[in-house]
Amino acid sequence: MPLWGGRFEGGPAEEMQAFSESLSVDLEMVDEDIEASLAHVTMLGEAGLVPAAEVEVLRQGLVRVREELADQTYRPGVEREDIHMAVEARLIELVGEAGGRLHTARSRNDQVATDVRLWLKRRLTALDEALERLIKVLLQRVKNDGRTLLPGFTHLQRGQPIWLGHHLLAHAWHLLRDRDRVRDARTRADLCPLGAGAMAGTPHPIDRTRTAEILGFRGIVPNAMDAVSSRDHEMEAVSACAILMVHLSRMAEELVLWSSAEFAFARLGEAWSTGSSIMPQKRNPDAAELVRGKTGRVLGNLQALMVMTKGLPLAYNRDLQEDRHALFDALTTTLACVRVTAGMWESLEVRRERYAQALEGDFLLATELADHLVEQGVPFREAHHAAGRLVAWCEARGGDFRLLTPEILQQHHPAFGPESLTVLDPVAAVERRRSAGGTAWTEVEAQAAALEAALG
Repeated sequence: MPLWGGRFEGGPAEEMQAFSESLSVDLEMVDEDIEASLAHVTMLGEAGLVPAAEVEVLRQGLVRVREELADQTYRPGVEREDIHMAVEARLIELVGEAGGRLHTARSRNDQVATDVRLWLKRRLTALDEALERLIKVLLQRVKNDGRTLLPGFTHLQRGQPIWLGHHLLAHAWHLLRDRDRVRDARTRADLCPLGAGAMAGTPHPIDRTRTAEILGFRGIVPNAMDAVSSRDHEMEAVSACAILMVHLSRMAEELVLWSSAEFAFARLGEAWSTGSSIMPQKRNPDAAELVRGKTGRVLGNLQALMVMTKGLPLAYNRDLQEDRHALFDALTTTLACVRVTAGMWESLEVRRERYAQALEGDFLLATELADHLVEQGVPFREAHHAAGRLVAWCEARGGDFRLLTPEILQQHHPAFGPESLTVLDPVAAVERRRSAGGTAWTEVEAQAAALEAALG
């Protein structure tokens, strides 16, 4: 007979038990459930609702249940329905009638809300730490290989020359904002629902603030109905994960491209690559591809949470049981992807000379010609057209800017002078972009310093 069976003459159908149980997913929260129960029992004792002797019996019993669940000497079946009932049922078996006091002044509704918040806080802390490490890995890569010349792309077409460090810092700034979002989500998850009961509180003289203090929450959820029915803290956390995964996916896509023979700019370490079962030469960027692929799962988890809650009346509804599948998968997947991405960047081999000569005379220097004319007082639109005509002139002759001479330049615009060809040096072009946030090395160093300071 289930613990809620007083109202019923018989138990649920076997198929209903299998359909409705959440124990299989709730086992992820064993530690959190026991911890919350220990805090609740302590508070009940301090409030005089449970005799001191029974408080100690209950505490010892709960520790025993945790040990049995950890070493699997206790394996609750689906008839226990969820982790809360599994723990309470075994506690009663161990300590007898005193175990029945555990549920005083609480409901499964506020229990699960508390367990999830405890679990979420810890996973968000782990994600925060993993993001800090990933950003530091990128900053170290900037120091090691940042002064490597490569084309910056728009529309996956060569745009302007940049330092690799400038490119990597763009990713790092994305990740710093992701870290801020993760921390914000953790702050809003850091309120304790325990003691809210089913939705209306309890007539017993409990101290919810004391329970929150024991559990390390910064306070309580003020409204009991909100405490048991809200899941926006979960949606916020998974939303932060989804945005972060999009950023990781963009990085993964670049690693896939860069490691291809066509780009030949970088190579993943062997620890983050795999081979082919049939083609001996293959070195596949599987880790990057999996990060890119798992992004879809996390985005789907966010959608699942939002659709699940969009039509629910207050307060608790059984639909909310489905939240843990999406939440646990999103946080676990995202954390793994951050750690794997750090490993990929840490082991990456950059081919520093790949573009050193390839960008000589390349058309990605066309903006330099236009900007040079602007410096001579030519309106930018006119300068843009002149540079475009030079590109067309070189293309018509099957070459690039290395075909240009001072005479050819002057034929296309009289403001070009003998010194104008000097702007077609790729490294000089990079270093000219000294505006705040630009790709000049002084700006790269300034940004890296700012990021290091932001990390604390």
